Amino acid sequence: MAISDILSAKDIESALSSCQAADSFNYKSFFSTVGLSSKTPDQIKKVFGILDQDKSGFIEEEELQLFLKNFSSSARVLTTAETKAFLAAGDTDGDGKIGVEGRIWGNLAKF
Repeated sequence: MAISDILSAKDIESALSSCQAADSFNYKSFFSTVGLSSKTPDQIKKVFGILDQDKSGFIEEEELQLFLKNFSSSARVLTTAETKAFLAAGDTDGDGKIGVEGRIWGNLAKF
């Protein structure tokens, strides 16, 4: 399954264009623009599964840095500061990774 099976190409393009510059990524804005905030919990879990490249059940810092590339191979990688801020926002237990039930993914529809 590809992300484009769940999210529209137009929304993906719009979300990616809003964070082209280094240090311009904001996960709340990105999730809203890409259309994740309007998806069902099942669809959100499917997107999480796509982003979880190593299928560990978690998104670790290395996977998070490549977050935007999951939406388009031509997208940039997140900066170290963006990656750390994104991880801090979603790491509910301080283990250095984001689970599907964490603050970001578990409550995505509320953004």
